[in-house]
Amino acid sequence: MIHREGTVSLLLVLLLFTLLSSVSKFMGIDWLFYLLVGVGLFLLIFLLQFFRNPKREIKDKDENLIYAPADGRVVVIEETEENEYFNEKKKLVSIFMSPLNVHANRSPISGKIKYDKYHKGKYLVAWHPKSSTENERTTIVIEGKHGEILLRQIAGALARRIKYYVSKNDKVGQGQEFGFIKLGSRVDIYLPLTANVMVEKEQMVKGNIDVIAKFTI
Repeated sequence: MIHREGTVSLLLVLLLFTLLSSVSKFMGIDWLFYLLVGVGLFLLIFLLQFFRNPKREIKDKDENLIYAPADGRVVVIEETEENEYFNEKKKLVSIFMSPLNVHANRSPISGKIKYDKYHKGKYLVAWHPKSSTENERTTIVIEGKHGEILLRQIAGALARRIKYYVSKNDKVGQGQEFGFIKLGSRVDIYLPLTANVMVEKEQMVKGNIDVIAKFTI
């Protein structure tokens, strides 16, 4: 299944390389024709894998569990001050998405959107310590049965487009898609200090499959 965010990109690549290869073939420039076909196939395969959007239903929906909102590698687990919404210390788990990961973002819990905001910014590499406060990003807060969590989509050095599909007062279900980020990027999850983190740094996780934390109730 291909994500809707990739439809235009795929059509443009197909159109452009069909046009260029047809012109080169018509002009009898065989080497250019084969080169363009090769490059076109490479880009097409890259875009198909980048915009893939596998259907994933959460098998064990549980209000106590906090699922991974994205595919990627856990690069940060720490206690830190969150100064945009909570203005207090929270547990932070950061997931870095390479261009090879699925880039659809999914809601870790069920609940109500209490806050959403888009921030323009820089395009530092996604693992840079200042990327969460200086890069282009969105902030979304979900209030669930056992408390609030904050999700921050962060653009990376290559990413130039963040999409999110929810706004304040919307209700989201656990595992529901809420956004998409093009190319290398990162998602930060701010959790209550009492939450029990279930992953380790450098661990690879998948959205809607791996549990990253559990509420302590």
